Amino acid sequence: MDDWIDYYDSTHTIYVSKLHRDLHFQQIAKDIIGYISSHDAVVLDYACGEALSAAKVADACGKLILAEPAPGVRGRLIARFAPSTRIRVRSLQDLRKMEEKSIDLAIMNSVIQYMTPDELDAAFATIRRLLKPNGRLILGDVLRPEVGMLRDVLALLRFAAAHRFLKDAMIGLVSTALSDYRQLRSRVGLQRYSEAEITAKLATSGFSASRAHVNIGHNPWRMTFVARHAF
Repeated sequence: MDDWIDYYDSTHTIYVSKLHRDLHFQQIAKDIIGYISSHDAVVLDYACGEALSAAKVADACGKLILAEPAPGVRGRLIARFAPSTRIRVRSLQDLRKMEEKSIDLAIMNSVIQYMTPDELDAAFATIRRLLKPNGRLILGDVLRPEVGMLRDVLALLRFAAAHRFLKDAMIGLVSTALSDYRQLRSRVGLQRYSEAEITAKLATSGFSASRAHVNIGHNPWRMTFVARHAF
């Protein structure tokens, strides 16, 4: 995961335009809010990234914890949300010091493709310790083995057409093909899981899980899972 942390801590070009970036985070925030069942809920966003629409999520819950491994991104989050009484920014290491059974909802969205299987097991163990007995883990944007990059491209183009930034998307796809992201993706690779594989991996970590009908975000060919403590 370190290579990907370094990449996201740099000035990268994963979004084709500012509009794409803003709409991306707005869509994710909207989808996350759909899983919040109480205005008093404590929500953890694990490896949250820039979290540009986190304020909207925070308005829907009691407390939002943004846990981010990249130090530069984390610094920007701290600066942006310092005035907020509902948002706290933490490192992944900080989570180990948090009180157990203190989280109602944990989100891992578009994260596990960058983690080794051992790193993912460690993350699941941390989250399971933090979740309340009736808490939930939402595992979003899981890449499937049989779905290649072409579907990612099609999903982006559909999203772009719906929101009128198709020209920027076409230019951005060409830039991405020549970018550090594409080179890193080719060199390091991304982790992919079938539905059976990810539910089994969650079961090994003490969760029972089922696939959600709709994925978080704009890509319908990726998967989201809802996991709970296996009693």
